[in-house]
Amino acid sequence: MNNENKTIHEFDLNIIYDYFSDTERQGPGNADLTLKALSFINGLSQQSKIADIGCGTGGQTMVLAQNTPSKIIGIELWPDFISQLNENAQKNNFQHRVTGVVGNMDNLPFDDEELDLIWCEGAIYNIGFECGLKEWRKFLKRGGYIAMTENTWFTSERPDEIGGFWQNAYPEIDTISNKVAQMENAGYLPIATFVVPELTWTDYYTAQALRQESFLKKHAGNKTAEEFVGYQRYEAQLYDKYKEYYGYVFYIGKKM
Repeated sequence: MNNENKTIHEFDLNIIYDYFSDTERQGPGNADLTLKALSFINGLSQQSKIADIGCGTGGQTMVLAQNTPSKIIGIELWPDFISQLNENAQKNNFQHRVTGVVGNMDNLPFDDEELDLIWCEGAIYNIGFECGLKEWRKFLKRGGYIAMTENTWFTSERPDEIGGFWQNAYPEIDTISNKVAQMENAGYLPIATFVVPELTWTDYYTAQALRQESFLKKHAGNKTAEEFVGYQRYEAQLYDKYKEYYGYVFYIGKKM
């Protein structure tokens, strides 16, 4: 199977997690973007509770902790990522209100209407945008917020190569207007949308390129590791070629 018709979900999870294990963020994003999205959310207090779903090693979790007084629970499937998040919380003296928990986003450990904010940067695709919106809504208080990034088409038409890649990798990719309609249909008032800048993606892929050589040396002779790096390089090449057609969009909504 070559990189053109394989998806990230077909690789060994141990390889994927090891590849991203020493990175601050496991997808395109930075503190400025997290803060921009956070600026659309009102009313967070010391009594508020935030869930960062698919938190990875907690890059954005630390930004949320630095800029809100709220309790934050990071949810991630991979235990090593959660260990790193909890270590970072300790280093930053946030351990009293920031906790990482090993868990699955399709079986969240929350009560109905327990949360004031659900945060999800670059991870909702694992459950699906519409499914996540619908399934997670019950955990939000009335008037609570959801904020997430999602791969999105910027145009109604695109070249076959990139269209085929994303149809195979993530069939739910869609236009901004359709994503906003999905939010409304799931019971949210759309508060804001904004496109994640191109530089964020190029910074992400540049950092990956620096990481790949050491990763390949660590896994010398491992065909799966070599194929995974090849997939990441192919994805970066596609972005460079077709970035005018797609990218991340931040979506912020409020439970009605």
